[in-house]
Amino acid sequence: MFSPIYGPVTSWRYGTSLGIDLIGEVSTCSFDCAYCQLGEIERKTQQRQIFVPTADLIEALNAYSPWPVDIVTFSGSGEPTLAENLGEAIAAVKALTQKPVLVLSNATLLNQPEVRAALNQADRVSLKLDAPNPDLLRRINRPVEGVSWEAILEGLQRFRRDYPGIVDIQTMLLSPWKADEQQAYQELIAQLHPHEIQLNTPTRPKPVGHQLDGRGNHSQGDRPYAVRQLKSVSREVLQDVAEHLQQAIAIPVRYAPSPK
Repeated sequence: MFSPIYGPVTSWRYGTSLGIDLIGEVSTCSFDCAYCQLGEIERKTQQRQIFVPTADLIEALNAYSPWPVDIVTFSGSGEPTLAENLGEAIAAVKALTQKPVLVLSNATLLNQPEVRAALNQADRVSLKLDAPNPDLLRRINRPVEGVSWEAILEGLQRFRRDYPGIVDIQTMLLSPWKADEQQAYQELIAQLHPHEIQLNTPTRPKPVGHQLDGRGNHSQGDRPYAVRQLKSVSREVLQDVAEHLQQAIAIPVRYAPSPK
């Protein structure tokens, strides 16, 4: 049975996190990323709506009281900014739990003022930027029709200019960048000037079909469903990119630890 609450999840970036899923049982996103741990996205759209009413979320959240976690994270079964009640839900969760709230977003809807206003309720926002050019966006993130690389960059810049909280940039590397790609990424990061850059690479196989357990920590053992292996880069490649970025633009860079 679907629950809008999952975890707690152990995150190398944020400690112990309680997950909030405003998207629902059917995975829904404006991306269909080649590496998505949910499996293939079932509903691909950039149309916002209410999937999980805020009252249902709060009822489910009460069962987890007193919420012994470091942070509450909106992520789940797709892109959380697709939920029209995101701002209302963030405010309600903060009032109930008295915990800091983080939103993980793919940044595709940041050009919409109502989306930026909703995210302004959060203490921290982690924004996806995997592609330093339109071709990589098409191949890695596989956006829905109407989502362009240029529009994403414009939205990122608008949001970064006005948001009062902490902004992280999360980047997934499936293969080493070419020199021009790394230079382009560096220039974009310098423009956005986030508080932190987080580099990651796939460490677990991708479910062939949608799997709700992709919302949380995957076990390393056998799974009772079909998966396929993903491309990834070595820890040494992540370290090299991190050190280069940190020297070039003086912004803290963290990268994923090796899988256990």
